[in-house]
Amino acid sequence: MAGTTSGDPASGVLSERELQIVELVAAGLTNQEIAEKLEISKRTVDNHISNILTKTATGNRVALVRWALQWGKVCIDEVNCCRLPVFKETLPPADDPLLGEASSG
Repeated sequence: MAGTTSGDPASGVLSERELQIVELVAAGLTNQEIAEKLEISKRTVDNHISNILTKTATGNRVALVRWALQWGKVCIDEVNCCRLPVFKETLPPADDPLLGEASSG
């Protein structure tokens, strides 16, 4: 299928700024809106988008967002988020008789 990759070729290849732009594209912002938000020129955003599309082997913004979702580069409305659950470790009280001497050190 065109526009897809079998691996993650851009892993570690996209700059922090490019990843930031991918997130904003996925959020639905236009290049002009991205430029205003990041306080850079629209032409700079255009260049970044072009470089990103090349690096990710995607042909358009829709394919780019699909790529970003597939590789976990973006999280949209808590969907496709790769967050580990937070576990509160419950420790027995220090004077727990089940721990015996092992708990003292």
